Amino acid sequence: MTPEKHFKLLKTDNQARAGELNTAHGKVPTPVFLPVGSQATVKTLTPAEIKATGFGMVLANTYHLYLRPGIDIIREMGGLHHFMAWAGAILTDSGGYQVFSLSPLCKINDEGVTFRSHIDGSTHHFTPELAVSYQEALGADVMMVLDECTAYGAGEAKVRRAMHRTHEWAERCLRARKRDDLALYAIVQGGFSPELRQASAEYLTSLDFPGYAIGGLSVGEPKAVTLPLLAATAAALPEGKPRYLMGVGAPEDIIAGVARGVDIFDSALPTRVARNGALYTRAGRVNIRRAEYRKLDAPLDPDCDCYTCGNFSTAYLSHLFRADELLALRLATLHNLRFIARLMEEIREAILGGTFAAFRGDFLASYQTTDEVARVAQKGKWLRGREA
Repeated sequence: MTPEKHFKLLKTDNQARAGELNTAHGKVPTPVFLPVGSQATVKTLTPAEIKATGFGMVLANTYHLYLRPGIDIIREMGGLHHFMAWAGAILTDSGGYQVFSLSPLCKINDEGVTFRSHIDGSTHHFTPELAVSYQEALGADVMMVLDECTAYGAGEAKVRRAMHRTHEWAERCLRARKRDDLALYAIVQGGFSPELRQASAEYLTSLDFPGYAIGGLSVGEPKAVTLPLLAATAAALPEGKPRYLMGVGAPEDIIAGVARGVDIFDSALPTRVARNGALYTRAGRVNIRRAEYRKLDAPLDPDCDCYTCGNFSTAYLSHLFRADELLALRLATLHNLRFIARLMEEIREAILGGTFAAFRGDFLASYQTTDEVARVAQKGKWLRGREA
């Protein structure tokens, strides 16, 4: 598939963009959010439920699937789509971020990365060539190159080495590619240096990948640091190719990303916070365990068209969480994913209508965002938990 056939840009509204991804498993309207199914499942939901909430594309992770159940098993089962009974499009992360987040267990050199499994401690080796081979065996519609992500606060010398290694690995991934029906995206790195990010974007775009991801952001840094770098990086990428901001999924961050020219988002945040009783509303995220919801005989969001709000009271949902019932996790996940799906639909409609700025202003005027200090602390705690 040529880069020109993979993505069509339909409309711009200032920097916001509406387009369409063309994949072997259907066309995907953009901007788009990808629910995370790292281990070939979006936690608690069936593929039919994911589709019913409004999603046509999901994310899976090569690192996790390599460790369990194994690439060969999935290949023998007819590929990832058949294995997980998902008829829509799939994007696979190469596992580079997992290498970063599990850094105490790995060693990186120019050849690739050697790491110990977080499951059983066994030793494994990834190279750029293997990362592409594994993703082609999975049959992902969109594959990612193997890259090296550095932590917030890393020194310039380390960031520069990682960026050059990411570039070399990107070239090796291109040479290793055998299936032209699957799109391969490069990943811009460069830490938190505007100059290095500009250099990374220029180098990778010269290689003419079908799409480009913006990596190494949302790794614990304040949003005041993220947003200018995001804007500059997106502006340095080709207009006619998709731009993918990795690991971002809070509603206000999606809107900020769209405003800066991003087309694709993914994050485990909406499903993870749902399982902890945090549900999205147009007024902000609420904790369903709070006492005020115990006797509320009404849907959490009367305007929401999800299965949860259409069938159950807030009091019932609060009860399920307080009683540690498994249904609580499913109903909350359905709600949060439908909230994000509707948000993407409304964003796209606003861009196509030339009213995105007004939509953005109205949404942010009523949506109470998570406290920034608490957000950074939570992100750091989550990253430390992954390392542990």
